[in-house]
Amino acid sequence: YNCESQNMERLLKKRQIRSQLVRECIAEFLGLYIAVIFGSGSAAQVITSKGTHGSYLTIQLGSALGAIFGILVARGVSGAHLNPVYSMTLCILGCHPWRKLPCYALSHLLGAFLGNALNVFFLYVNTDAIQVFSGGQLSVAGPNATAGIFCSYPAEHLSFWGGLVDQVVTTAVFLLCCVALEDRRHGPLAEGLHPVLVGGLILTVGLSMGSNCGFPLNPARDLGPRLFTFIAGWGVEVFKAGGGWWWVPTVAPFVGGVLGTLTYELLIEAHHPDTSNEESHVLMNINLRCTDCEI
Repeated sequence: YNCESQNMERLLKKRQIRSQLVRECIAEFLGLYIAVIFGSGSAAQVITSKGTHGSYLTIQLGSALGAIFGILVARGVSGAHLNPVYSMTLCILGCHPWRKLPCYALSHLLGAFLGNALNVFFLYVNTDAIQVFSGGQLSVAGPNATAGIFCSYPAEHLSFWGGLVDQVVTTAVFLLCCVALEDRRHGPLAEGLHPVLVGGLILTVGLSMGSNCGFPLNPARDLGPRLFTFIAGWGVEVFKAGGGWWWVPTVAPFVGGVLGTLTYELLIEAHHPDTSNEESHVLMNINLRCTDCEI
């Protein structure tokens, strides 16, 4: 929006943080914080109401819409990576400085942690919704398990290696599509359409690839809430469950993200018609496509 008040403009300039990196990290933190509130909040509502206030579809809608609004919050300042996998991929492609990666990743982790701690937990624990549903026992597995509200756990039918493949493939598909959305050679998109398309992509992934383990896709989005549940009463079982499942959604998305990005660059980007005489390097030609991807 355009602010007409000169007093407000002066106030904003006085309060502006001088460090560009700090400004970007705050934007990344707040963007993922917003996304987590809607994503975990929709899961908490469905689980604690035993399905009377939503369904699997509403959980996916909450995650997708949360991502859209998180991107809208952060994109003007930081580009709204909201996912350390996407940040790392851009670093590999030369579109984001490596020195910023640890700061971005820490901001993502903190945003996911506090999004659950300050909003979802207090909304559903302070109102006794989780205690009533679980019978007062905060458990990771079983019919009254509530840890899955906050982070991912494998379904009973999923083997350890099956889950590892699931995460690599799902994240590869997700990042491939994210890069495609940012490829300017497909033609320009309408202003403001990117966040909506990313939200649509997240919804599509959730509806088609979410039954095995909830399609974490984002290591910070999974590890941050897992650390929170460890502290908040679910205990060490959050790391033991699923045969030590916790490291799969933390590590596998990085492998899948790089695989999906390189697949697009080598099989699509490298074969665009050459419409100009400008020199370009295939792997460096994504034109700072460092906006609008989360989960």
